[in-house]
Amino acid sequence: MAEGDKKRVVVAIDGPAGAGKSTIAKRLAERLGFTYIDTGAMYRAVALWALRQNIDPGDTHRMEQLAMAAEIELAPGRIRLNGEDVTEAIREPEVTSGASKAAVIPGVRRAMVAKQRAMGERSSVVMEGRDIGTVVFPGAEVKIFLDADPGERVRRRFQEAQGKGEPVSEDALAAQIAERDRRDRTRAEAPLAQAPDATYLDSTSLAIEEVEEAILRIVRARIANGKEFH
Repeated sequence: MAEGDKKRVVVAIDGPAGAGKSTIAKRLAERLGFTYIDTGAMYRAVALWALRQNIDPGDTHRMEQLAMAAEIELAPGRIRLNGEDVTEAIREPEVTSGASKAAVIPGVRRAMVAKQRAMGERSSVVMEGRDIGTVVFPGAEVKIFLDADPGERVRRRFQEAQGKGEPVSEDALAAQIAERDRRDRTRAEAPLAQAPDATYLDSTSLAIEEVEEAILRIVRARIANGKEFH
């Protein structure tokens, strides 16, 4: 296949908090040799910048300005904001809360979508988030809506937090996830929803390897019988 004939492919994975999107997207990107785009990390980067500038993450006008100005670069396992590696800094609880507030601002979402689309035009990507298959890449070749039972999503997040030594209770996590679900599904701009042509996958009772293999089968079946992969 000539270089010019190679088709850029977008694999879009949407779903609620704690469904396992990030873990699966990273693994898939590695298996397929695609670029992994962590959309949540992009919103977190903007929220981090806002907090450092003492800007309220709910300030519509100033947050939109920051989102447009932010220079965000993604590399395997790392994220840079305006040239600085902020991979660890964006995982602070205050940033998580700020990112959730920033993500409901229409102007911030539009700025992030523009950056995400630009990344998808440069190479084949696996992108996960809340509105990838419905808004960012409605024409994506592969769309997955990854879901899990709310109790299982809380359990996974709790295990993750324990593994990192974060002092958090299961009840607090349950409340956080319920609030994020409410915000995601009710926001005016691009609410969380399954695209009509997305494949629904319930990961509640599946091991991570089983989810990965299920999606790989879908990807390979959809894209030229595997001819895109080298």
